[in-house]
Amino acid sequence: MKNKSAKVLTPTRREVLKYTGAAALAAPFVNRAWAQATEINMLAWYGHGEPDIVGEFEAANNVKFKPKYYAGGDNMLALIAQSPPGTYDVILSDGEFVQQLNAAGYIENLDAGDYNFDDMLYDDFKQFPGHWKDGTLHSVMVRCGHLGVSYNTSAVSAEEAMSYKCFWKPELKGKVGHFDWHLPSLGMMSLYNGNGANLWNLDDAGWAKVQETTMSLRPQVGGFFDYGGTFNSLKNGEMTAMCGIGDWITGVLEKDGAPVASVVPKEGGIQWTESYCIGKGSQHAAMVKKFIQYMLSPEGQVHSAQMAAYPGFAITKGGRALLNEKDPKEAQRTGQVDGMANDPISLIKDGRIHYRNIPVNQTLEDWNDFWSEYKNA
Repeated sequence: MKNKSAKVLTPTRREVLKYTGAAALAAPFVNRAWAQATEINMLAWYGHGEPDIVGEFEAANNVKFKPKYYAGGDNMLALIAQSPPGTYDVILSDGEFVQQLNAAGYIENLDAGDYNFDDMLYDDFKQFPGHWKDGTLHSVMVRCGHLGVSYNTSAVSAEEAMSYKCFWKPELKGKVGHFDWHLPSLGMMSLYNGNGANLWNLDDAGWAKVQETTMSLRPQVGGFFDYGGTFNSLKNGEMTAMCGIGDWITGVLEKDGAPVASVVPKEGGIQWTESYCIGKGSQHAAMVKKFIQYMLSPEGQVHSAQMAAYPGFAITKGGRALLNEKDPKEAQRTGQVDGMANDPISLIKDGRIHYRNIPVNQTLEDWNDFWSEYKNA
């Protein structure tokens, strides 16, 4: 029980100045701790707005990412088209769609001097196709990965997996799945047809041949899956081979002990490339620039390479070096070690990897229409 007769103490003027002065010094920290975090609206593939990627940046900058996720560049373009300017502060785009974003006026110009391109592992990454126009930068590449044959090692041998032909293996009937997006799967069919570097640049005869080859695979196919479905169907053995993906799916499963793997076959593989853009009309462009810089830092690159949702390759020298220091097992698993036979950069230099692109002589609608026809066949 309180002593009702206790004397009330009145602080002296000196004490008031002492404590208010201390409070003033602490104010920036108190305000920072209690101020509402700035919301950064993000449009991206699943995983990019999760704590393992953005948590460290959020804590350091008092921001909170509010992600909206999509799958496939066509879906991304549709979502932006349906939204007023300024809706998205940061847009993660597949590299091949940056030119469409720029042409439609959906993204801001960037100052190339703000980003350390000299640290890129490969010269192409400094001036990545479609990211620049007339000397102006529109998007910054932050990660990539390779697509090829993804398979269950108990159903397909390593030797068989070295050709897309394995998808037609009789024992796999009903067990071949597709990631449900036309570009990667049709690109693989084009590579299987021997189109090599011209896999996206098809004349009428070449496009007809790709459609014919693809349709011949239809009896083997057991389903078309989104990200979650692709992951689960490989995990539970419902599908034992998957067209249109790579280590970005099987890597997560492989690390958990599942008997799956992905390889770049002899016909060649496809590189997916992810890049950040600043959305047109963003009120937080300065913070997004800072975030892109963070994702290109060695620490940001390691978070990206280890992404819980789906792994990718570090694309900077500093990022690769830190990955080898912090997670040598993952660096070895993915070939991100100088001198390894499956080093992602060596595969590009050797001509076995082709950057994913949009069709040159057909429209995206042409490819999408055929994809719908194929799925319904």
